Amino acid sequence: MSEPSFPWSGFVLAFVACIILATLGVDLIYVGLVLLVWVGSLYLVAARPPEAKAAPAGPAFTRDNMADLFEHSETPVVITERDRVIIANLSARTLLGSHIVGQDVRMALRQPEAIRLLARDSEGGAVVRGLNRRTDIWRINRKTLPGGLAVIEFVNKTAEADISRAHTDFVANASHELRTPLASIIGYVETLREDVESLEPNMADKFLGTIQREAKRLQDLVSDLMSLSRIEAEKHDLPSDTLDLSKLAERAASDAANGERSALLDFESTGAFPVRGDRQQLEQLVRNLVDNGFKYGASDQPLAVRLHPQGENRVRLTVTDRGEGIAAEHIPHLTRRFYRTDPGRSRASGGTGLGLAIVKHIVERHRGRLDIDSTLGEGTRVTVVLPLEKYDTAE
Repeated sequence: MSEPSFPWSGFVLAFVACIILATLGVDLIYVGLVLLVWVGSLYLVAARPPEAKAAPAGPAFTRDNMADLFEHSETPVVITERDRVIIANLSARTLLGSHIVGQDVRMALRQPEAIRLLARDSEGGAVVRGLNRRTDIWRINRKTLPGGLAVIEFVNKTAEADISRAHTDFVANASHELRTPLASIIGYVETLREDVESLEPNMADKFLGTIQREAKRLQDLVSDLMSLSRIEAEKHDLPSDTLDLSKLAERAASDAANGERSALLDFESTGAFPVRGDRQQLEQLVRNLVDNGFKYGASDQPLAVRLHPQGENRVRLTVTDRGEGIAAEHIPHLTRRFYRTDPGRSRASGGTGLGLAIVKHIVERHRGRLDIDSTLGEGTRVTVVLPLEKYDTAE
């Protein structure tokens, strides 16, 4: 510790002050006393040891603090001390079981990939499959800390893998659906070009009809793919326009039931139903449901379209056909892209396999609910429930 330095500047100031007092006629005895007291006080101040500044107190970094820090994290986190689990947060205990606390982490995980990561006793990551369920995919990240401690984090990658797989399946299915009509068109065109002189007019007309039908199917498929892409891009944006669902549904149903089918359309609405919606998408929803009802319902039976209130703040749209019905095992999959209960019949009727997928995404964007009920031999009923605009649209 260094010796305190004397405040010479203060002493000089005291000496100057005393000289001024003496020149003003103050008795020298009093001047001397003032100088003595002043210099003495300066010496006492200089001799006092400086007060040490206290370091700010901080919370001790303990196991309890570490446990509290990670306890409510949505990401499963395990802290180990020399490979033994000392802390596991709530998410980790839910994933691996409460019994893992106190166990060797390698015994708790029982995964070869994870064990290889932990055996290296270093930082890094590993992808583990089937950690909790057979189809799960997890990434395990390990971070070492002083004192033989390590933080092990479990990141669930299952959803990302499912999305990637669904995207791959969609591209494969779309490619297949596009390739089928294209192959048919190309085949018939090549036949016409090769035998244009010897081909009979009736046969040529039949070939041209097939080409036209397949081209129309291709056009419809591309149109539905574009619609689905646009709807998915907007599914998080709540529409801002207020529409009368009753008038919109009646007009869209009549458009879908054009020609001979219009006589079989049985439309009923019990009033005006204002909803917040996208006009084009809601019209497409009704057209798709009515078109499906006519395609798969009995050709001589009416198709019932009903608009009724459901409670005080919702409206229910139902489309009911009297067809062959759908087996129960197919119903959960009907809104999947390109899913068909009878592929041959669907393609023959001009279906693209995207109609109900489009309907599902439109309903989701409008904060509604879609239900499908069917009984074999009796028919199918599709129900769409939407919130009325004058009420809170939140679920």
